[in-house]
Amino acid sequence: MEGLTIRNAEHMIQTGDTFSEIRSARQQQERALGDAGVASGGSFADSLKSAINEVNELQKVSDSKMQALATGENKNIPEVMLAVEKADIALKMLVQVRNKVIDAYQEVMKMQV
Repeated sequence: MEGLTIRNAEHMIQTGDTFSEIRSARQQQERALGDAGVASGGSFADSLKSAINEVNELQKVSDSKMQALATGENKNIPEVMLAVEKADIALKMLVQVRNKVIDAYQEVMKMQV
């Protein structure tokens, strides 16, 4: 996926790499994998499970940070709000993907054989 994603932004913060450096590293990795990487890239179900697990982890982090804020362990409100917004956006995106998959399934089922 092209563009600035949450994962890319976190990677940029942690490593100090620029977006173009991340993109060029990804392109080099894709070239190294070649056609073998495409064949063993995993199924759609695996990608969907991975996305669901990632959203679940974001939700758990958000919940733990909100609980820490409520109990007074954490006083960094912007950090908590950022975690909550990340989890919210990820969940909304997952719901939209689910809706598109359901729409695609319904279209396939309408097709005459």
